[in-house]
Amino acid sequence: MKLKFIAILLFVCSIVVAQNKGKISGVITDKDTNNASLPFANATIKGTKIATTSDEKGKYTLSVTPGNYIIVFSFLGYENIEVPVTIKSGEEIIINKALGSGSYTLQDVVVKSNGGNREKETALLLDQKKAVEIKQSIGAQEMSRKGISDVEEGLTKITGITKVGSRGLFVRGLEDRYNNLLINNLAVPSNNPFKKIIPLDLIPTDVVSIIETYKTFNPNIYGDFAGATFNLVTLTKPTKSITKLSIGSGFTTNNSLRDFYLATNVNTTKGFFGLVRKDRNLPSEYGAKPYPPVTLSRNEAVNAFESGFGITKTKSPLNTSFGILHGEKFNIKDSKLSYLVSLNFDNSYSYRTGADRTLQAGNSIEFSNNFQKTTYDYKTNLSSILGLNYSTDRLTISTSLLYLKSTDSQIQDQLGYQNNQKDVENYLIRTNQLDESNFLNGQLFGEYFLTSNKNQSIKGGLSLAKTGYNQPDRNSFTGSQVSETEINTSYGGNNFLRQYLDINSEMFTSAFFEYNLKFGKNHKLSLGYNGNHNFTISKYRLIQTTKNFNSNSNFVLNPFEIDSKLTEDILDYEISFQEASNANWKSKLEETINSGYTNVFFKFSEKFDVNAGLRVEKYDRITKYKDIGNFDQNYKKNTTNDIYFLPSANAKYSISEIANFRFAVSQTYTKPVVMEAFPLQLVNPDGTVFQEIRI
Repeated sequence: MKLKFIAILLFVCSIVVAQNKGKISGVITDKDTNNASLPFANATIKGTKIATTSDEKGKYTLSVTPGNYIIVFSFLGYENIEVPVTIKSGEEIIINKALGSGSYTLQDVVVKSNGGNREKETALLLDQKKAVEIKQSIGAQEMSRKGISDVEEGLTKITGITKVGSRGLFVRGLEDRYNNLLINNLAVPSNNPFKKIIPLDLIPTDVVSIIETYKTFNPNIYGDFAGATFNLVTLTKPTKSITKLSIGSGFTTNNSLRDFYLATNVNTTKGFFGLVRKDRNLPSEYGAKPYPPVTLSRNEAVNAFESGFGITKTKSPLNTSFGILHGEKFNIKDSKLSYLVSLNFDNSYSYRTGADRTLQAGNSIEFSNNFQKTTYDYKTNLSSILGLNYSTDRLTISTSLLYLKSTDSQIQDQLGYQNNQKDVENYLIRTNQLDESNFLNGQLFGEYFLTSNKNQSIKGGLSLAKTGYNQPDRNSFTGSQVSETEINTSYGGNNFLRQYLDINSEMFTSAFFEYNLKFGKNHKLSLGYNGNHNFTISKYRLIQTTKNFNSNSNFVLNPFEIDSKLTEDILDYEISFQEASNANWKSKLEETINSGYTNVFFKFSEKFDVNAGLRVEKYDRITKYKDIGNFDQNYKKNTTNDIYFLPSANAKYSISEIANFRFAVSQTYTKPVVMEAFPLQLVNPDGTVFQEIRI
């Protein structure tokens, strides 16, 4: 009985309180877009926790007790508006307000306009809506909400971008070599010479504030444009103090907990973290150049190589990952200082199998090679970033240091027939390969408003990068497979071959500078420069196993005991290791881009905007190389000196508040991938040769 009485009393009290409250409602609109409704805007009762956001039609409602209040209307990038109001019991007041971008008089809005909180979904949606060019972005807020772990996965959430297996991202059907990458508006090199840009699955989303995707060309981005240009805005200034520790594990169907082949030195603690390159480097006994050719003695050959051809059979465990992120923000009088540091590591095991065939020239379609290829990949990724930011009312300066390291330890089996020998269907080619890439990039960039009304500004940046791509001790052997532990093989030909490939960018420099002027009614003029310089050297060495006697050329080998067999035959002087490099073992590539541009934005009306400009870009490339033959020959030189005049125009017409019509026209060009500019022939164990040369 007492419980019923209390319940009735509480119900009556709630009705009385509800009847005493008043209601404030209305519509929030966007002054800059002809008073179109403004979704996700904020309406807050000042000095209280009473707040709400507008719906997709800009409508909001607040319920308050009678009294005098101040309502604050706000939206990211817009001026706040305060409206005093007096509300009586049971009264409903309608207050409609139009927000405009104004001159950013509030301090927190100033910081935001410089990029501090642009990663919020609402701000990015508004930016996309207002943009004249076809541009889409995804920010830290949305990536966190969707559980996105790396940049590549994040970009697949953007319309028109798909991931196609190991071939990377495709933008409107165009693959990696037609895309370009900027980090904080600064050009950066690829850490993989076979790819145009850094594989974006190496970059965790923890270090990124915004991923911008330009699908149409603008004069302020490089003329090497066909698919898209991605601009990664790194997270250099946290909006609040933060410490984050993450640990993860993942199960992949058909990969995890299955039989798995690993290189012997990878099945260790060092191998788990991808720290085995030193063990696989070319022995110092072979010197800095391949001539005169060196043949090691028996004891030298046994002791020189830290790793061998051996593999281990194991069970692939679960994929793992861990990361730590820490950031702090300090207010110092009229300025703000912040820092951020992040470290992330992850690994993965993958198993793939499928047909691998090579067509031969002729009138009919026939295969010269017909293999079933099985690949076991163990990959590790390490990334770290240190970011510092200092900002005042008119000045923002940021610096970042980004390091990426990736390894791919791969065991590859090709089983079938080679060179049209269709009667030998159990011919096995086994490759034991390690790919390692390193990327170190330091940047300094900033923006300064020349006038207090912020109608004039300058911004610029400088970037220094160093990259390395290595395939140390890519070794292989062939034979007829009888069983998993029995392979009939020999030391003839190029069997038991070791290859060492190094492609290093000694120094990549990049810079940009831009002046912006706002004039008239929301018009804008931009004048700027950006450019970069790259110097890359490739080295390709081959070490061949040669047989010292002609007797007993064939033998049965257990691939899990291969290194002990090779050691035994070396000590018995049955075989030797000898340099077999060609005269074109070393090549040099130097690329320089210098560009000036102008860009004008006209706002003809609330619905019609036009952005047009011209970019003049000078592209120089020098390739130095030697032909196969005499080591003493002089370097040959191929040069490219092109000047491109690249006009562009983008227009936007707002059909309604939820629909825009955009038009774009431009002229661009495409420069080659690094490996397409190197006259380098890479010999594959199956006899095919990789060479992409467009010089």
